[in-house]
Amino acid sequence: MQIRHGFSLPFFSFLPAIVRNSSSKSDTFYPARHGSFSQAQPNLYNPFIEDAYLRHYLSYKLPNEVRNDVFRDLESFGARVSSEITILGREAEINPPTLHQYDGWGIRIDKLATSEAWRKLHDISAEEGLVAIGYDRKHSEWSRLHQFSKLFLFSPSSGLYSCPLAMTDGAARLIEVMKLKDAMAPTYNRLTSRDPSSFWTSGQWMTEKGGGSDVARGTASYALLENGDRYRLHGYKWFSSATDADMAFTLARVQDESGQVTDGTEGISLFYVETRDNHGSMNNIRIERLKNKLGTRQLPTAELLLDGTLAQLIGEKGRGISLISPMLLITRLHNTISAVASMRRMLLLSRDYATKRRAFGKFLVEHSLHMRTLAELELETRGCMVLALELTALLGREECGQATKEEIHLLRLFTPVAKLYTAKKAMSVMSEGLESFGGQGYIEDNGLPTLFRDAQVLPIWEGTTNIMSLDVLRALQKSNGEVLEALVSKVDRVTCNQEKLQFLGLEAEAELIKNWTQSVTQFSEEGGNVIVTAARDFAISLGQVYTGTLLLEKACHSSANILDFATLKRWCKKSIPLRRIEQYDDNSCSLDTHLVMDGHRSTLIR
Repeated sequence: MQIRHGFSLPFFSFLPAIVRNSSSKSDTFYPARHGSFSQAQPNLYNPFIEDAYLRHYLSYKLPNEVRNDVFRDLESFGARVSSEITILGREAEINPPTLHQYDGWGIRIDKLATSEAWRKLHDISAEEGLVAIGYDRKHSEWSRLHQFSKLFLFSPSSGLYSCPLAMTDGAARLIEVMKLKDAMAPTYNRLTSRDPSSFWTSGQWMTEKGGGSDVARGTASYALLENGDRYRLHGYKWFSSATDADMAFTLARVQDESGQVTDGTEGISLFYVETRDNHGSMNNIRIERLKNKLGTRQLPTAELLLDGTLAQLIGEKGRGISLISPMLLITRLHNTISAVASMRRMLLLSRDYATKRRAFGKFLVEHSLHMRTLAELELETRGCMVLALELTALLGREECGQATKEEIHLLRLFTPVAKLYTAKKAMSVMSEGLESFGGQGYIEDNGLPTLFRDAQVLPIWEGTTNIMSLDVLRALQKSNGEVLEALVSKVDRVTCNQEKLQFLGLEAEAELIKNWTQSVTQFSEEGGNVIVTAARDFAISLGQVYTGTLLLEKACHSSANILDFATLKRWCKKSIPLRRIEQYDDNSCSLDTHLVMDGHRSTLIR
């Protein structure tokens, strides 16, 4: 039997009883005209109090002297999320940004209008320190875990204001890593400010018409020297998220005295741009149009023409790609936390709905099939949460100079892994979560489809799944395999205490994780096209191995409860997606291409 959660029985099945008990003809047929039933509405309570797993994980990680202060802040913020912020986020969706390019007299003005709710979310982000917490470092290495836990609560209600915050955080980190805090003090202080009147957000203008992730070949913008480190930029930026930002980092090629530019990666330089001049006028930037997107409609994303935009060269000429690495690490972790946050929000709503919606004579929570379905979603969510929050903790340790070499390697290897893994899991969890509401999950008016549509950007933004998979291979290559050795070392340390594992009844799970680790390690030694073709399966396998290791580590901790054991054991019933090597060889690749292109008119395939 399949339970259809979102649909009541046909109303006419109750009609005879209504007719018998009615005293007038008009009363008799009123329900038939208008209906007497309305769907139960799920409530969003304080998402921090309601998320037992988040609270348990933070208790497991945070020292006592830090925990109480962080918990007070998150509980207070959770109350604000469930009331004020959620309402503002919905208003930002209903009232998306608009672009007015000309005034009534035909003068080009390029006025970007955002909703009052969007502007209020800007102020709240500053007041709550959603960027500042990561940089004032009140709790030293634990400040990042505090900050990202707060962003975890904020993201699904934020009306996508989480996007400009990600780029703002990345910009602040780039300035910090490059030791430009003094030279760029006014900008850095605004990016990390708690004062709404001075708080700035940053954009990130990397993608051009020929670009996407292939920035080296897709960057056609060029820079003309004006004086010193001041340049004028000319080019067309195809995607500029958070177009209302106060500043941006962007890429361009510097023209030499003969008007020539250097092709490839070595020709790309990094520039700092303020979007407006001291008089509030656009800095020779024309907003050509706003993007019409599947989701993230609250967020102003535009095509920009840089027509002599004043910019400052950052770092050495020709090193633009390498210089943006710190920024990409931060924004990919933001992407990861947003993915997991969307999963958790859908589940909070689904489980509340299950206590209110009746079907076939029982509440959904009383149907074992329904609860089994939600339990599978909860398993994926918990695994992704552990992965995301662990990397956040490693980031905090690295920034405060507390990280070991192994931890730095793990952060480098698993940032792209976590980004791709959680984004893909978010889409499956969000789809299944919508289904748990039946027909109501397909109704725009209740806001549920917004969660799904907005999540679809997560596997794409900051690099698609395949691009992230190739980045994992680059991490292996650049470190001469040391990043993978760090994983092996971590697994060995977590699984070494056989006596304790046997006492807890977890020896089978530990052995499975070691076998998984051995499989991915052996596969990493494959060269040529095999490892490239297998890159996605390889990266996803790494995600499952590391997540399983973290779940085992948590289950072995003194604070573990019965649900930690259940989560680990269910996780270990998975299988990693890596297949036999011959399924990635040249013959298999050729077959893949012919399967896909069968019937296509292309002459590229013979």
